[in-house]
Amino acid sequence: MNKIKVTLIVNRKEYSLEVDPQERLIDTLRDRLKLTGTKEGCAIGECGACTVLLNGKAALSCLVLTAQIDGGQVLTVEGLEVEGRLDPLQQAFIDYHAVQCGFCTPGMLMSTKALLMKNPHPSREEIKTALEGNLCRCTGYEQIIEAIESVVKDKKEKE
Repeated sequence: MNKIKVTLIVNRKEYSLEVDPQERLIDTLRDRLKLTGTKEGCAIGECGACTVLLNGKAALSCLVLTAQIDGGQVLTVEGLEVEGRLDPLQQAFIDYHAVQCGFCTPGMLMSTKALLMKNPHPSREEIKTALEGNLCRCTGYEQIIEAIESVVKDKKEKE
């Protein structure tokens, strides 16, 4: 099988790779780049565990072929931390005990990050809608929503 050369910016770092035409982005991230924060739950785009930001928008990395996104920018959960400082969303998930087993957390964080980039002051209903594609088997989602609302509230207070 012929390899395809792609260049990607992942977490603000450029990578040039040769990939199989059928290689999924999740496999590139986890196996080649050793960014294992992105989780594979269902492999069919139903659970949201593999959510990353692709060119600033939430994308399911199990459904994206790496060859399709040549020149694209990818942000994973590892890229939320900058210079040793957690993203406010990450800190809020800790503070509000919004993590149970943690498997869904990276996808939840990335879906929420996409929402806040588009709408820095979402309502509770908009938060719920943004998380509809992210399944969690451990919690009732209340702490997750409260954590996100705390970040929104803090942003409003700082403005």
